[in-house]
Amino acid sequence: MEKEIKALIDDLRPLINGDGGDIEFIRYEDKYVYIKLSGACANCFYQDDTISLGIENYLKEHIPEIEGVINVSL
Repeated sequence: MEKEIKALIDDLRPLINGDGGDIEFIRYEDKYVYIKLSGACANCFYQDDTISLGIENYLKEHIPEIEGVINVSL
């Protein structure tokens, strides 16, 4: 499952890079994907929309078992 999630995140990376940010896969646990947004996306006003409407919807479309995406700060 993690390999598939990482591949999907890699598909999204150019879109996020285009806005000056980046996305990193942290882990998959209990049906939740943990990511870290960095660069311009780390403090963006639209970060929650990017996660829920963009990243989460895209991942759920391809892997319906995913229940959510959580952004973590390390």
